[in-house]
Amino acid sequence: MNGRDLVRSVRAVASVGAAQGVRTVRAAWRRRRADATGLPPRGAERARVPGTVRDVEPGPGGGVVRFARSELRVLVAVNGAVFLGWDGAGPEPSYALAGRCPEPDPRAVLEPDTDGGWRVVAERVTVVVSRHGAVEVQTPGGVLLRRDLPPRWWEPVGGGPGRWAQRSEVPADARFFGLGGRAAGPRLPDGRYRLWNTDPGRAFAPGDDPLYLTMPVQLVVADGGTHLVFHDNAWDGTVTLRQGEEGEGSGHDRAGSSEWRAEGGPLRCWVMAGTPARVLLAWASLTGAPALPPAWALGHHHARWGCGSEEELRRVVADHVERGLPLDAVHLDVDHPDAHQAFTVDQDRFPKLPLLAEELRRDGVRLVSVVDPAVRARPGDAVHDAGTARDVFVKDVAGRVVEGVAGSGEAVFPDFTHPRVREWWGGLYEARLAQGFSGFWHDRNEPTSFAAFGETTLPRSARHFLEGRGGDHREAHNVYALCMARAGFEGLLRLAPDERPFLFSRSGWAGMQRYGGTWSGDVATGWPGLRASVALVMGLGLCGVPHSGPDIGGAAGEPSPELYLRWFQLGAWLPLFRTRAGPRAGRREPWEFGPEVLEHARAALLERRRLLPYFVTLAHLARRTGAPYVRPLWWSAPEERALRDCGDAFLLGDALLVAPVLEPGADRRVVRLPRGRWYDVVTEEAYEGPGQVLIDAPLSRIPVLARAGAVLPVRGEDGGLELEVWAPARGRTGGGPVVPDGGEGWDEPEIQRYSARWAGERVVVEREGEEGGGEPPFPVRLRGAGGR
Repeated sequence: MNGRDLVRSVRAVASVGAAQGVRTVRAAWRRRRADATGLPPRGAERARVPGTVRDVEPGPGGGVVRFARSELRVLVAVNGAVFLGWDGAGPEPSYALAGRCPEPDPRAVLEPDTDGGWRVVAERVTVVVSRHGAVEVQTPGGVLLRRDLPPRWWEPVGGGPGRWAQRSEVPADARFFGLGGRAAGPRLPDGRYRLWNTDPGRAFAPGDDPLYLTMPVQLVVADGGTHLVFHDNAWDGTVTLRQGEEGEGSGHDRAGSSEWRAEGGPLRCWVMAGTPARVLLAWASLTGAPALPPAWALGHHHARWGCGSEEELRRVVADHVERGLPLDAVHLDVDHPDAHQAFTVDQDRFPKLPLLAEELRRDGVRLVSVVDPAVRARPGDAVHDAGTARDVFVKDVAGRVVEGVAGSGEAVFPDFTHPRVREWWGGLYEARLAQGFSGFWHDRNEPTSFAAFGETTLPRSARHFLEGRGGDHREAHNVYALCMARAGFEGLLRLAPDERPFLFSRSGWAGMQRYGGTWSGDVATGWPGLRASVALVMGLGLCGVPHSGPDIGGAAGEPSPELYLRWFQLGAWLPLFRTRAGPRAGRREPWEFGPEVLEHARAALLERRRLLPYFVTLAHLARRTGAPYVRPLWWSAPEERALRDCGDAFLLGDALLVAPVLEPGADRRVVRLPRGRWYDVVTEEAYEGPGQVLIDAPLSRIPVLARAGAVLPVRGEDGGLELEVWAPARGRTGGGPVVPDGGEGWDEPEIQRYSARWAGERVVVEREGEEGGGEPPFPVRLRGAGGR
């Protein structure tokens, strides 16, 4: 043990107590020994490049280009997505894809290019392959979107997985977004980003990386067009970004660059190009439509670590009701099971939980349970014994079950990369449903195994089934939480087929939107943590995960009343709206921060409740189109460069612009507007974009603006659906979609579309249809028309 590890061991014992501290020290040493004996040493390597073109083989959607030392498969799918697979790699098997690889585009043609290269010409994209293996993706008009330089890889002389590196160039004006849940951004600054899902073990701030949920998914926005690139490789890796620079004269620009590296696995990627909306639609068609949450899950959630008993739970709900604070769900944290045993409830503190859950449900409040993948490694634990009998736990190279450390002490971990294990685990949710829980919150599923030093996860040498291919934790780690989410989601579909599951997960990977959403994890309490919350939600939405949100107020510490209120006001406009009190956070209910905060928090909550039909509509649109609820300001105008660097405001759907207050003491803030007319939703004052405006931001509210012509579904005073219409500018029209669904089932309500236009001195609102406009079936309230 070196000196640094000794210090960490002593600190671990001091910080978590003697017994747990000793466990974490032992776990760290077990992990180190397991990897020392279970992983092949990396010896001499051969550096390789593709070489020059030898021949080609046309095929559906493109073909195979063979080089001296490798080959490249190019496939353009019917949805316009481009697949590039090196060295024999195909689109499958893949944890990211929703099903089988999409059909190839029968109109795509492989033909010779200049200089001995080849190109695939399709309707939406052109792929040019140089004679040395560089690959350009261009628009049909020949505008360059990205240029992948010939890849490099290092093969171990004695065999084993090779390492890959690929550097790509993008236009000088391009900006990078995505890579999963990143605290910096939403536009990603220059730097190196690791692709390894990680529990940081502390509250994080904007400079911390990596975090719980990483994805090799980049969205690149430039004047010439928008494209998404996804490296379908789950191994540990990095992406290094460098923004380009534009020179004063032609030909003096410096291209931006992105270098992807992986410690093993295949080199295969997908590229999708077009407008942002088209790109996210193609991404959803490839990796799966986002899960549709039940309507109640779009309301106000409250989570409590230490919600000590049924009496305390009732008191929390009653206090919300007494103070006029709508509450839709209460989350029970990791301290509510019996001695941290999986899928149990402490019967001393919650003796009649099913009856309490039914009572709360009648009052419109659901219970959500945290679920941790770690299973207490102790004979007599029901889940442990059942899992042992079914041989479901991750093992080492010698066939022994791998033990780690969790809140319950020594723990073992199911191998969710095995279909049989997923089916078994999904059946365990029956006990949660019987206890009255309506939703599920997956925590510590990176997976986290506490250790005094080294990585806080399973040994990299641990063996996994990987759908029958077999492999180790180096490949399985990043998809572990994705497979756990799949197990839970599919189990809930079997157990409660008439209800839409509500499930969200701290960790995940590309495609996780099929099973639910995510949340920020332990964001630091402070103004930087508030800013990081915006970056996380927006970045995840651009990776295809539309449903997310932060813990309001941060994970630990005491936010000031002002900070708490500003965070609360932001959360009211995000998909997952959850206040949470962690183990060292004290009480986090709004009334704990004084009467002024309570008053303004109530106003934000009531506005969220009024806008619930709009959130439901956004959820349905996300499921059908892949478009996130929370969108960057450039979403509809990526060519407006000033909007690409704006990370302190966002669009909620197409209709609303939200500008949270992210600095202490601010009572006004500058808001950058996209093109068009925008109305302050409180004062109804009109502003014209593009440009910047200074808007009042008193403690009572944050600036929110409505797009002229927008039609929003809202909850009327009688509880029914109402259309709120913001007057279009003279000579222009407006409109918007409405999905009238307030339930939990699987009915697919139609998307109703409404238009708004001036007719003389009146604004006419009509429902669009095949046979022409019609009278809206809902009451209409006009705003922004100066009383007309």
